[in-house]
Amino acid sequence: MNLIRFILITLCLFPANMLHSQDMPAYVIYTAKGKKTTFEKMTEASEHKELILFGEFHDNPIAHWLQLELTKEMYEEVGSNLQLGFEMFEQDQQELLSQYLMGNLTEKQFKDTMRLWPNYETDYAPLVEFAKTNTLFCVASNVQRKYASLLFKKGRKSLDTLSLTIKSQMAPIDFIVDTTLSQYREVFTMGGHMGVNMGMNMVESQAFKDATMAQFILSNPGRKEGSVHLHFNGAFHSDFHQGILWYVQQKQPDIKVLTISTVTQSDVRKLDKEHYGRADFIICVPDSMTKTH
Repeated sequence: MNLIRFILITLCLFPANMLHSQDMPAYVIYTAKGKKTTFEKMTEASEHKELILFGEFHDNPIAHWLQLELTKEMYEEVGSNLQLGFEMFEQDQQELLSQYLMGNLTEKQFKDTMRLWPNYETDYAPLVEFAKTNTLFCVASNVQRKYASLLFKKGRKSLDTLSLTIKSQMAPIDFIVDTTLSQYREVFTMGGHMGVNMGMNMVESQAFKDATMAQFILSNPGRKEGSVHLHFNGAFHSDFHQGILWYVQQKQPDIKVLTISTVTQSDVRKLDKEHYGRADFIICVPDSMTKTH
């Protein structure tokens, strides 16, 4: 028996599951209960929803790729009713973003005038360009970073003297905070070493962003009857159906929503139990995955 024939016979006899065990998947998608599922199932689940919160790791290429693919699939389903929302754009930038999407600004003008994240070109430009090509409205949903920072450093009273124009670009400064939510308790713990007051300010700064994003998901010039809003945000802002979603549900408790989160593990073949319930669908990526920035 020659060597080539021997190798072919050996491969035929080799158990298929042992061959598959050598695979190195770039990601695995799980349900909230830790059951493996597929991108197709996740896409199907997005049908007939009014809001999809896609929680990402900002530097994770798999999450960004799947965001674009989900956007394409949803556009095939709902067409111009699809609306995209971005934590990465702040509310005072809405007009610039809209002008670019309508073709009234060049790409250079857009990039020169917007406060773009360092990974814009690789991670968010494809989404914006898809929206521009297909005439989709995009929402700059976040509060200006400097005002969230001001709240953190000096408390809510520091926002009292802001102009009415600036206040119109954020959640009302008397927004409520549910400090029993596990995500906010975690934030408080993170800031606790600076003292109770600063720990609470850190929670309120986080909640300020969540409340603002929720407000402009629900209330923006592009929202219309039948709109489907696909929102991109850091996973922490929507994990465990808290953060943004908590504020959305205070105003629209019956909203039909789907949540997606991103996690990393050393071994993606089985979802760690700490991630159960984090979202309706959980994208599990190897923690050795190349970062985008």
